[in-house]
Amino acid sequence: MKKSATVALLALSVFAQNPVYAAGPSIHVELNKTEPNGDSCRVYMVVENKGEQALETLKLDLVLFDNDGIVAKRLAVETAPLPAGKTGLKMFDIANMSCPSLGRMLLNDVLSCNDANGPVADCLANVEPSAKGDLSFIK
Repeated sequence: MKKSATVALLALSVFAQNPVYAAGPSIHVELNKTEPNGDSCRVYMVVENKGEQALETLKLDLVLFDNDGIVAKRLAVETAPLPAGKTGLKMFDIANMSCPSLGRMLLNDVLSCNDANGPVADCLANVEPSAKGDLSFIK
């Protein structure tokens, strides 16, 4: 076998064994809905752990934009614990922000991602954001 073919097969083997690439994103985070809560906007997020390991922490760095595309707020939101193969609902309030003024949300980073064995590698690559209705949630 030629050296280039051996290197390509080795790369494909490593690529296929890495769960980030083998099965695609294993954590789905959906911005499901918002509703007014006093002078705050309550956010409902559906978080699905499609992986084989329970998540003890999954802290997301979120950036909120207003309807003009201007950064309005930045939040750190803990969405775990979440057992393997489980879907959960996480709610949080955005203080002093009306829901109609929320234009879109950016998953800027994953601040903390741990399972029972410690930190999970490439956690940001494992998270797939989405949104319902007129909302927008991007990475």
